[in-house]
Amino acid sequence: MRTLLASCLIILAPTLALAQDWTLSSDTSSIGFVSIKNGDTAESHMFSGLSGGVSDAGAVEVSIPLANVETFIDIRNERMRDILFKVADFPAATVSAEIPLDDFADLEVGARQSTDIEITVAANDSDAVYDAAVYVTRISDASVAVSTARPVIADIRDFNYDDGIEQLREIAGLDSISPAVPVTFDLVFEQ
Repeated sequence: MRTLLASCLIILAPTLALAQDWTLSSDTSSIGFVSIKNGDTAESHMFSGLSGGVSDAGAVEVSIPLANVETFIDIRNERMRDILFKVADFPAATVSAEIPLDDFADLEVGARQSTDIEITVAANDSDAVYDAAVYVTRISDASVAVSTARPVIADIRDFNYDDGIEQLREIAGLDSISPAVPVTFDLVFEQ
């Protein structure tokens, strides 16, 4: 009943050595999202198994395997995969952005900097652009964490998930599922 991200939302990675690409650490990166049902019941979910990276030119791409949705209820995971995301036809969502790597070139180990970026989320043959406030933290000489400073509010209608959400609402016997989905991410990029 929730979504995305994709909203999924997510993105960037800075660098010291600007001539080398950065790779997303799948084991230490995740995207979280919150679904709101019946007007006031919020539930936290996540995606794992992300992949992607940042090129030396600052082009960011993160792939979200939608089959890896984790709602902490098996039947709900299955329903979201099959009814909402239709993973047989649309196995992944992608997030892309362009970032100015020079802005982070002097970031010391342990230092954190905030910035605003524009991200494009593509899912279900649709795409949407969102503004994201993020923190960039230099973890080591060869790793950087990028995390949301505040949630990105994705809208399931941007990805034509209306019918899937309605089916999930009916199956679960709910009065409503909000189309607004707060999304957070914590991404670690390694050189």
